[in-house]
Amino acid sequence: MSALGVRGIHIVFEGPDSAGKSTQIALTEKYLLDQGFDVVLTREPGGTPVGLMLRKILLDTDIEIDPRAEALMMAADRAADVAQVIAPSCEQGRIVLSDRYIPSSLVYQGVVRGLGVKEVAELSAFAVGEHIPDVILCFDLEDDLARSRAASTPDRIEKEGEVFHQQIRETYRQLAIDESWSVVDARGSQEEVFARIVDLISPHLPNQSV
Repeated sequence: MSALGVRGIHIVFEGPDSAGKSTQIALTEKYLLDQGFDVVLTREPGGTPVGLMLRKILLDTDIEIDPRAEALMMAADRAADVAQVIAPSCEQGRIVLSDRYIPSSLVYQGVVRGLGVKEVAELSAFAVGEHIPDVILCFDLEDDLARSRAASTPDRIEKEGEVFHQQIRETYRQLAIDESWSVVDARGSQEEVFARIVDLISPHLPNQSV
């Protein structure tokens, strides 16, 4: 706990590629800092030194990775992130903003890679122990708009075909319902989307900033 006895919270930003997560994480960080909170940013993969090494492999366009190996590497990255960044920061009263977390594995490896949601959820549970995020924001973007925002220099995951990314978007929509994630309509201006995020996270913020 922080010196004031206030536990921090963990907010996860999820959704398909090109949904605007990075922009909204930056806006959320500034908003929370302005409110007086201590904020920590992390991402999957790559939130720790171990994660950075795994990220290089996972996103390398010249490497083919078996789905099980991919799931195991993501779980290893997540285990390091929770142990070294997320859990300690929450205990110190900070607000942790994560660019991706367990939902990504459920979608990408569990459903679209065909490993099974139950199996991947169990692997992730082993990786993170008892840690559970306080808020999971799932960005939803219309298919045509998502395609128009695609990266000009895609990484290994982004280079997958349109059928793959269509499955990703559809799976996020379905799992958001099944898992009760907070859906963020990613259409409109940055300011409009950010206002929706503030409405969703405000009830979860600690009463006393640290």
